[in-house]
Amino acid sequence: MAKLNRIKVVLAERDLNNKWLSDKLGRDPATISKWITNTTQPSLKALIAIANALEVPVQELVRQEEINQEK
Repeated sequence: MAKLNRIKVVLAERDLNNKWLSDKLGRDPATISKWITNTTQPSLKALIAIANALEVPVQELVRQEEINQEK
């Protein structure tokens, strides 16, 4: 499966972790873990919430180069 999101990278750049994001979003830590490992992808609504929590544009959480290569 392609790594479509950069959530893990952005968290690391800000010295934050899965637990912080889980607490901030009020989501199950297992769900956050699946998103971070790209096992599953967050919904658009969840991606927007993640971007807001991290104070970054949604585009920063998406791996655009891999999406372009699949076309």
